[in-house]
Amino acid sequence: MLRNNTAAAFTEIAATPPPKPDIQLRTLRDDPSQRYYLYLPQITAGARVFVTVHGISRNAEEHARLFAPFAERYGVVLIAPVFPANRFAKYQQLGKAGHGKRADQMLHQILAEVQTLTGAAIDRLYLFGFSGGGQFVHRYAMAYPERVARFMVGAAGWYTFPDATLKYPRGIKQRRDLPDVRLEPERFLKVPGGVVVGERDIKAGSALNKAPRLAKQQGRNRLARAQRWAEAMTAAAHELGLDTRYVVHILPRCGHSFRRSMRRGMGKYVFEYLFGALDGEH
Repeated sequence: MLRNNTAAAFTEIAATPPPKPDIQLRTLRDDPSQRYYLYLPQITAGARVFVTVHGISRNAEEHARLFAPFAERYGVVLIAPVFPANRFAKYQQLGKAGHGKRADQMLHQILAEVQTLTGAAIDRLYLFGFSGGGQFVHRYAMAYPERVARFMVGAAGWYTFPDATLKYPRGIKQRRDLPDVRLEPERFLKVPGGVVVGERDIKAGSALNKAPRLAKQQGRNRLARAQRWAEAMTAAAHELGLDTRYVVHILPRCGHSFRRSMRRGMGKYVFEYLFGALDGEH
């Protein structure tokens, strides 16, 4: 069940958690044009926060609905922001001058509101994103490592590599139009992360960036790119004396589909990676 918030209900959420299962579609108090989905477990004060970010289909409601049972079992607050194409054309890259609003800054506003509403802990986030959302999530973790506890990328189309000779977003060399986005390996390589991708995600569809220089650097499909990025991140961490290892989990009999990936066990894998296995489960 979905319900929009009203001004009157705004202050009541922390004191009266909604019936289960109840995924709320909310509008941001300071920006009524901004929406996000919110799911609350029974206890929210001090709860950990799980953020899941949609791909270019903008299926944020589906993310919230399919991840909500896991959020309830683990007792974490779930946030699924909506980044419309007409406002966040480059949300996958956090933002770009002349291409709408900054998605990273909007997420910060949403997080601040959720903390006010629920008392949830927003200082150390647990992140997941699928496809374009996976691009956003790993770049957010690299830009704001102190705010991220762990992250998992779902089948991103391409990645930011820990290469200081390449300009962001292919590498980590700073870009002039994002002066506050500084990607420093000694900071972001401390954050555990990885990729989950389907074994059949090897087709170069219309949504995949097929630029020759990108294919040469990262591979020709999402499976290859996931493996190369994880290897590059792990190697860069080891060069700095860090023991961080970036994992790749391959889903059997699965192509590039969020829904099918969830049916193939992606939700269980993501939550166990981010939060650990529950007692009695492996």
